[in-house]
Amino acid sequence: MSDEVQPGHVRIRLDLSYDGTDFHGWAKQAGGRRTVQGEVEDALRTVTRSGQAYELTVAGRTDAGVHARGQVAHVDLPREVWAEQSGKLLKRLAGRLPRDVRVWALREAPSGFNARFAAIWRRYAYRVTDNPGGVDPLLRNHVLWHDWPLDVDVMDAAAKSLIGEHDFAAYAKKREGATTIREILDFGVRRGADGIIEIEVRADAFCHNQVRSMVGALLFVGDGHRGVEWPRKVLDAGVRDSAVHVVRPLGLTLEEVAYPADDQLAERQRQARRVRGTVH
Repeated sequence: MSDEVQPGHVRIRLDLSYDGTDFHGWAKQAGGRRTVQGEVEDALRTVTRSGQAYELTVAGRTDAGVHARGQVAHVDLPREVWAEQSGKLLKRLAGRLPRDVRVWALREAPSGFNARFAAIWRRYAYRVTDNPGGVDPLLRNHVLWHDWPLDVDVMDAAAKSLIGEHDFAAYAKKREGATTIREILDFGVRRGADGIIEIEVRADAFCHNQVRSMVGALLFVGDGHRGVEWPRKVLDAGVRDSAVHVVRPLGLTLEEVAYPADDQLAERQRQARRVRGTVH
């Protein structure tokens, strides 16, 4: 199954970024809470002067406080609206959107494109510092302070032990009817020249709270509270471990979403929509 664009409409890809500090996540919520989806959809409705609501589909539904540098979404617009507005829509959105969310590109998507289901992987980075003095005030909303010294080499080894296709039930908040099987393609930890530790993970998709839970486990390894083998033992046990803490969202950024070649988009959608089976 793939979603067809309705007759008379055109699918538009949006590339955007946002500072998640003051947002209650990506997805619209009841009760008037401020969300990224809500802000962008409101801006679209205003600048197109259509009075019609256009619903966005996003690659990764980030949680409250999580940032994005490389988020991707799509929206289906009436063809006449796109024809009239396409040349000026980007600048109009820049004038209408709040300063903590930006749309960087708008373009007609190829056939078979779906921001969520056609994606082949998402890459996140979590940033943390163990500087005894704390976090640079200019980075306070983007870097977590860990008040124990961290061994980056041990953390990196522990991260590598989680690469592959596994059932990540031990690191996920279970959702009814959803599988917790995911494939981690890359997982690594490095310290930059500025002393900030970057924990980067790339996977086909992620479960709710999975990245922040895995980071919590790596921090316990890095500061010596657990051994290097512990995160993998937790994974293999298959149940939530009370020692695995879900770290705060402020250090997490969605960096990039990747898609296959245009002629493979529809097939990728079909694959992603299938219910994942068991790991062999």
